[in-house]
Amino acid sequence: MNQVKIGKFIAECRKNKKLTQAELAEKLNITDRAISKWETGKGMPDTSIMLDLCNELEITVNELLCGEMIEMKNYNENVEKNLLEMIKQKEESDKRLLRAEILIGILGLLPFFISLIIIMIVAMEEWMETVITLTSIIPFLIVTPFMLKIEQIAGYYECEECGERYVPTYKSVFWSRHIGRTRHMKCLKCNQKSWNKKRTSK
Repeated sequence: MNQVKIGKFIAECRKNKKLTQAELAEKLNITDRAISKWETGKGMPDTSIMLDLCNELEITVNELLCGEMIEMKNYNENVEKNLLEMIKQKEESDKRLLRAEILIGILGLLPFFISLIIIMIVAMEEWMETVITLTSIIPFLIVTPFMLKIEQIAGYYECEECGERYVPTYKSVFWSRHIGRTRHMKCLKCNQKSWNKKRTSK
C-alpha cells in the first residue's frame, strides 16, 4: 500500500467535506497531529479507527486502502488485492517482531553473562558474588513480559490436534511450558492441550 497516495486521498476527501484537520480530528477523538501524519504519508490510520474515518469521509475502507475512488466493476479485484497486501504486511511485521524478541532476550541476558565472567576472573567474597549475580538477572526479568507479549501477538500457534492457527491469550503463553517457540497450550477451537508450534502465516 502506498502511504503517500493514501495520505493525499485522505486530505482530498477531507477538503471535499469542507473539514479542517482539527475538525476531523475532533470527530474521531484524536489529535490533528495524527491527521497530519496520515496526510503526509508518515503514518496510517489504526485499524480501530479506519471505519470511523471512512464514515466521516463517506468512502469505503477499500477506497481508503487504494488511495482512490473505485468503480464497482473493479471493486472485488481491489478488495482481494488489499487483503493480500495487508496479510503480507502483517507477516513481515510479525517476523520483525520475532527477530526483535530474540535481540531483546540477548540484551536482557547479557548482564548475567558478563557478571559470570567477572565472578570467574575477579576474586571476591561469596556474598558479593551473590549480589552481583542476582542484580544481573534483573534486566532479564524486566524484559520478559515484553518478550511474552511478542510471543502472544506475533504470528499464530498451530494446534497439533486439529491444525487450527490461533492467537492465544497472554495468560496461556505466560503459564505454558515451552521448547523454543513451541508451547504446550489448550487450543481455542478444539479445547485440547498439545504442543503448538509458532507460525507466521494464517
